[in-house]
Amino acid sequence: MEIKVLEEKANPLLHRREFTFEISHPTAASPKREQVRAEFAKVANAPRDRIVIERMRARFGTATTRGEAMVYESVDAAKAVEREHILIRNGLKEKAAKADAAAPAADSAPAAPAAPKE
Repeated sequence: MEIKVLEEKANPLLHRREFTFEISHPTAASPKREQVRAEFAKVANAPRDRIVIERMRARFGTATTRGEAMVYESVDAAKAVEREHILIRNGLKEKAAKADAAAPAADSAPAAPAAPKE
């Protein structure tokens, strides 16, 4: 897997650098987000926990994938700016479990009426 940076912009207002990149993967399937974050950390000279992959799109019929990544100055800056589902996808935040889903289904179902005795 080879990463090529197509564009890099500094965004001081949001405390990040924004990248557009292209990945060449001729002998493998489309790479997973965690693999891309690990390789992109080497290219951007930043720790992996400050890198957020916004989107990745595989190009039909080719062995290339294009995407957008953000490299933040700190993890707190990333958590303050990025949307929650993007943070969950990148492993920077845990998905919140609903309290209703934790309750067993058998307790919430009403009991069947008893048969009449004769």
